[in-house]
Amino acid sequence: MEAAWAPLGYTAPNPVTYPWMWLWDSCFHSLIWQALGDDERAVVELESALSTIDGNGFVPHMGYQLDPRRSVELWGRSGASSITQPPMYGHAIAELCRAGVEVRDELLDRAVRGLRFFLDRRVRHAESGLIEVVHPWETGCDDSPRWDDLAGPGTFDLKRWRELKNSLLASVERGSAGEPLANPDCAVAPCGFNALVAFNAEELATVTADRDLETGASELSAALDRRFDAESRTWVDAGALSSGSGRARTAEGLLPLLVSRSDVACRRVLEELADPKAYCGSYGPRGVHAEEPAYDSTAYWRGPVWPQLSYLLWLAVRRVSGEGSSVAGVLGASTVRGAAISGFAEYWDGDSGDGLGAIPQSWTGLALLLNRGP
Repeated sequence: MEAAWAPLGYTAPNPVTYPWMWLWDSCFHSLIWQALGDDERAVVELESALSTIDGNGFVPHMGYQLDPRRSVELWGRSGASSITQPPMYGHAIAELCRAGVEVRDELLDRAVRGLRFFLDRRVRHAESGLIEVVHPWETGCDDSPRWDDLAGPGTFDLKRWRELKNSLLASVERGSAGEPLANPDCAVAPCGFNALVAFNAEELATVTADRDLETGASELSAALDRRFDAESRTWVDAGALSSGSGRARTAEGLLPLLVSRSDVACRRVLEELADPKAYCGSYGPRGVHAEEPAYDSTAYWRGPVWPQLSYLLWLAVRRVSGEGSSVAGVLGASTVRGAAISGFAEYWDGDSGDGLGAIPQSWTGLALLLNRGP
């Protein structure tokens, strides 16, 4: 973490591979800094992540503080990207406050406005009421099997998918200040993304007592529980992919466990997370169900363990079954083993522990939180 700290006030996920600031990465970094006892950097990291918020509450998912000109070619604007990412700042702020860390009013105000942007301004899928994303990159899980139908017919082709992702930026519909509101070519409301909006709104409301955030979170949670499929034991994305790849069994598809009120859904998902034939790997929860046709233990977002998802699922299990839950214990301990044996990799093979992606990656420091126990 020290080696990745940028003097401009954020932690580079990996100084060589990922030198820029990423929104949800920085929110996880804040939690890690606090766990390391550096409350000042924990707050500064969040302040940096929310520093690019606009007047409508839109928070870009990338900051180019090192070289503001580098963002212009891809995003059409200087210094920041033109899409967003899961608003993990609600949970991060709540955790800091629970730990007794002082959070300034300006940061709280920005976080509230950021979450209200999703709840009030983003286009909703008409039937489900869930929030749509404008681009797969907004989910952070952009190569997940849940996007395969959008990626094109036949076998998943990485080159074709990368080209399509770049082209999807052109069809984003924006507000008067350029804020991303909808995308007719990506009319998808992912359950995992909506769960993180609901969870973070719920968390932030514990600090601010904002009734609008509480109501928004509750409405999204209820809408999500209507998307649970008992047969496949997962939540099904709404929108254009709902009858096909939006039903794929993936770890991010289980994130509604963070906010679910359905006893049936919670019980069945806990069973899946504990099953070695499903998600439970020796070195953390697999990113894709082991019996899913697309499962590949080493391919980017196609099956490896992702530490930020491990952390979120660990939180969800503890919420449902208590801090002393045996499932949470196994999930946490296996992820810590994977983080260590992989060299604190960006992601890793859940069965071998082999490190993949950038090594080391700063968000894998979440293993420190998982190692705390109850």
